[in-house]
Amino acid sequence: MVIKVYIASSSGSTSIKKQQQDVMGFLEVNKIAFEECDIANSEENRKWMRENVPEDSRPTTGNPLPPQIFNDERYCGNYEAFFNAREDNVVYAFLGLTAPPGSKEAEAAAKKGLQ
Repeated sequence: MVIKVYIASSSGSTSIKKQQQDVMGFLEVNKIAFEECDIANSEENRKWMRENVPEDSRPTTGNPLPPQIFNDERYCGNYEAFFNAREDNVVYAFLGLTAPPGSKEAEAAAKKGLQ
């Protein structure tokens, strides 16, 4: 399984840049392997991302904006969904990964009898 983060390297939006850095920084700090897929420099990446964000996760107008997060082909969510998962200590579940032993998420799951 590969976590793919669709980003725009040349985005003019400070908000989008900060969101992209936030997602990738979290993944790096937590040693979660991921692949950056730049939609600014690759028409193929841009097309794939736009086609694979589910209808119910698309904005009412325009195209989905980065960052968009996938686990291989499975859509995980956008920045807002990632942020909410992080706030709730369920990022590994959000990404479709097993939380590492000793992590807050693994401990919370164990308390709930989920692992």
